[in-house]
Amino acid sequence: MQRKTESLIQARPVTAAAILIAVVGAATIAGAWTFQYGFGYSPCPLCLEQRYAYYFAVPLAAMTALGDEAGASRKVLIAALLAIAAGMLWNTALGIYHSGIEWHWWRGPQTCSGTAETGSGRSLVDQIQSMSIVRCDEAPWRFLGLSLAGYNALISIMLAAVAGWAAFKEWRARADMAHQ
Repeated sequence: MQRKTESLIQARPVTAAAILIAVVGAATIAGAWTFQYGFGYSPCPLCLEQRYAYYFAVPLAAMTALGDEAGASRKVLIAALLAIAAGMLWNTALGIYHSGIEWHWWRGPQTCSGTAETGSGRSLVDQIQSMSIVRCDEAPWRFLGLSLAGYNALISIMLAAVAGWAAFKEWRARADMAHQ
C-alpha cells in the first residue's frame, strides 16, 4: 500500500493531492457534524463560517482529481489547486481569529461575543427568547489545549500546503515540458 501511494504521489501529484484534500476535508466536516449532531455542541456563527471553505474545497478537489484523470488542461488544474489553497489560507486566518477570540486575546464580533442590545420596541423577554445562546468567545471543547477552531486552523493550513505543493509540482512539470 505504501509503495502504491508513493508511486501515485510521484506520478500524479495533482490526483494524489486532490484525493487527500477531498478525504481530509470531508472527514473534517463529518467531525464537525458529529460534534454538532452527535454530541450536541451547537456551532457559533464563526464555526459555521469556517465550514464554507470545506464546502468549497471538497467538491473542487474531487473534480480536480477527476479532471486530472480525464486529461483536463494543466492550467485549469493549477488554477483549481490555487483556488483551494487560497480558500484554505483564508480559513486558516479565520480559525486563528476565532481561536484568539476564544482565548480572549481580542474581541470578537458583537453578534456572538458581545452584549445584547435591548433598545428596540420588543420586550426584553421576547428578545431573550429569540437570541442565540452560542457564543464565539467560549470554547465548549478543547483537546491538548486547542479548540475546534484551533484544529480547523491546523487542518486548513495543511490542506493549503498540500494544494500549493501540488500546484507547484504541476507548474514545474509543465515548465520542464515546455523547455524540452
